[in-house]
Amino acid sequence: MTQSLATQLVIATAMAALTVVMHLLGLSVLIATTNRHSSRLQTERHLMLQTLVLVGISFGLFILHGVEIWSYAVLYHWVGAIHSFEDALYFSTATYATIGYGDLALSKSWRVLGAIEGANGVILLGWSTAFFISIVARIRALEHDWSGAFGQSPPPRVQRDMK
Repeated sequence: MTQSLATQLVIATAMAALTVVMHLLGLSVLIATTNRHSSRLQTERHLMLQTLVLVGISFGLFILHGVEIWSYAVLYHWVGAIHSFEDALYFSTATYATIGYGDLALSKSWRVLGAIEGANGVILLGWSTAFFISIVARIRALEHDWSGAFGQSPPPRVQRDMK
């Protein structure tokens, strides 16, 4: 069954909005979890805790993207754009990550949905990258603030002659 462009755009827009909201909620949970444990990062043994926080955030982001990819796969299978769920999941993963192998064709009547998933994936992956970099920068800033707290000497100051 051929879908009109308007139908494809409505469904694709609704799906993009759903994944953006899912992403926002997921990042909010990761931020709340990180904030809950941030006071523990200010100890002498902070390196191991920093590592655990970064690993936890990495897994959280991976799970979040997985849920979004699976959501698109369910949609492809539900609307009949791809008949096998395994193929729908494979196509969704390749499309979301903008790899786009092209070895699995999406039904012509749902091509716009696939293209919008690719654009949505780029945006959400970029958002996650920015989020992860901000967390790493925040941890590095905390580390910098503690540079003299544990017996480390601050860097020497350069004095200029006033001649």
